[in-house]
Amino acid sequence: MSAEQSARSIRQTDGLSPSQALQRVLYRSAKQDPQRKFHALFDKVARSDILWRAWGDVRFNRGAPGVDGITVDAVEESGVEVFLSELAAELVAGTYRPKPLRRVHIPKPGQPGKTRPLGIPCVRDRVVMAAAKIVLEPIFEADFRPVSFGFRPRRSAHQALEVIRVEANRGAQWVLDADVSDCFGSIDQDALLAQVARRVTDRKIHKLLRGWLRAGVLEDGVVTETGSGTPQGSPISPLLANIALHVLDVEWETTSQPLGVLVRYADDFVVLCTSRSRAEEARRRIVIILTRLGLRLHPDKTRIVQLTNGQEGFDFLGFHHRMVESSKYRGRRYLHKWPSTRAMASIRAKIRQRTDRRRASLALEAVVEQLNLVLRGWGAYFRHGNSARKFVAIDSYVHECLTRLAAEKYKVSRRRWSKRFDYAWVTRLGVYRLTGTIDYWTPAHARR
Repeated sequence: MSAEQSARSIRQTDGLSPSQALQRVLYRSAKQDPQRKFHALFDKVARSDILWRAWGDVRFNRGAPGVDGITVDAVEESGVEVFLSELAAELVAGTYRPKPLRRVHIPKPGQPGKTRPLGIPCVRDRVVMAAAKIVLEPIFEADFRPVSFGFRPRRSAHQALEVIRVEANRGAQWVLDADVSDCFGSIDQDALLAQVARRVTDRKIHKLLRGWLRAGVLEDGVVTETGSGTPQGSPISPLLANIALHVLDVEWETTSQPLGVLVRYADDFVVLCTSRSRAEEARRRIVIILTRLGLRLHPDKTRIVQLTNGQEGFDFLGFHHRMVESSKYRGRRYLHKWPSTRAMASIRAKIRQRTDRRRASLALEAVVEQLNLVLRGWGAYFRHGNSARKFVAIDSYVHECLTRLAAEKYKVSRRRWSKRFDYAWVTRLGVYRLTGTIDYWTPAHARR
């Protein structure tokens, strides 16, 4: 693209911020020429408007401090403008060096006692990572395939779920339910950087990415080098994972698409096929593709499911999927979805935590206010489906937990619970009810 064409493209993005205009130009350039390589991007990462926007993203997400102990609040107290100016100066001078990640272990949702490792970058590193993501994302977004839904602009989990519903109802009732073992921690870094180099030839960008990938992890006072994987928990990690797994999307589209329909959300994916033999062949080919990325399918969690006549179901993106007989058309079955067992266990755990007897000293209105935030968020996601029965169960559980908390607070004997803490009492408290919030515009032939 010539200087004149670039200037014309920027003029055509009136109404956008400078950073958004840059993203528009980069996306259009990459889309128009799939072979184009971008060689002058590092200076964009150090631009003040890009860093300010990156800071806004980091500030919005908050997050814990890294190994240096500096929090987002501490940066605001000392002065954001100075912080970003110093960071830009380090980038321009070539003296910026990422710090190791701080290793923490967080509980796995719905799996009591189990944790997963998370690496927390310093605030300064998160800002630079977010800035790099702003610059790099539109270039690779121009290449990403429709089968990929996770962590992409204007794409969502519900779009992926709708593809699954449509394909299953069309007859693709053999499902390869795949689980990639430790995807973010196992991606071959050289293979990932090779994919980046396919579009970006700026050596400073490569050095920046390599620095993050090999910064190491601090745990128990010891820094351990990482020879594989991406910095999980960082702003740029989902983009890097999508860049690596783009290889799977492309190869599936060009060589394996006749086997079935691939639906991928980051490292979670399923393949919907019309026969077991096709599902078996799909698994074989995917194993070969993932091996080149340093990845493998989890042998115990990857399985082939037969949906026919509701024989089996599978969990994907928080929902349990199963063929259910229509209440309107006898003999016909359609794919339905409702909150999975793990999703139900997760919301119950959050409800228990927020209604624990140790909160009996608080006003019930304050407890309900915090509880409603959780219920609204969970319900907003699962209302798109056949979740009516599950919603009734959660509403009943909320009532039970609040009753126990109120009985502890007011020292009410059990025999008086049903009279004093009835449905009207819960209503007066202003508890958010999931029942009645199902999105009935979503195509579905039964409610569960």
